[in-house]
Amino acid sequence: MIKDFHHFKGEGLSRSEKIQRKVVETLLASTIPDEQRESSLVWELKHSAGCCQIGRIVAQKRGLDVELAEVACILHDVYVIVEGKYEEHAKRGAEIARKMLEESGDFKSEEVNLIAEAVAHHSEKQIYTRAPYAELVKDADVFDCSLYENAKGFYMLHKPKDIYEEYVKRIKNVRNELGLKEEEFFREPNE
Repeated sequence: MIKDFHHFKGEGLSRSEKIQRKVVETLLASTIPDEQRESSLVWELKHSAGCCQIGRIVAQKRGLDVELAEVACILHDVYVIVEGKYEEHAKRGAEIARKMLEESGDFKSEEVNLIAEAVAHHSEKQIYTRAPYAELVKDADVFDCSLYENAKGFYMLHKPKDIYEEYVKRIKNVRNELGLKEEEFFREPNE
């Protein structure tokens, strides 16, 4: 039986779609104005959605559970979405993600732990682990950021040289994995 696409409305949402909807609703309901946020609400909406889609694609490529990957990716910056700040956002976001997943009642405790761990460690781009979902979230995060104009300049200014180099390494690896030109690792501004 073919079901009609729900456009994220109604009762037919999957457990992943429910979490995606919750993230967007949280953003739309935020009372923290852009002037008080470290990044804009628009950025958080675009970045969380972009990472979710990239995570879905990379998960397929890596043979990982697509649903768990997209949930980990949509939640990776949930602390920034809720609080508007980046300080310790990965660790702090893991607890928010854990609570959201537990309150949904849709995820097993092992799944909650896996997703919370991926969120907690996604900022550690210079550390390579054997945790496939944490690595996927790190890769989806840097790859999505690389697709925006001026991201290269931002990272060069705001990241230590060794961390910047790890971002570049991850971006190149994902581009290679997806069959894209490795040398075009940051989007250049339109002139």
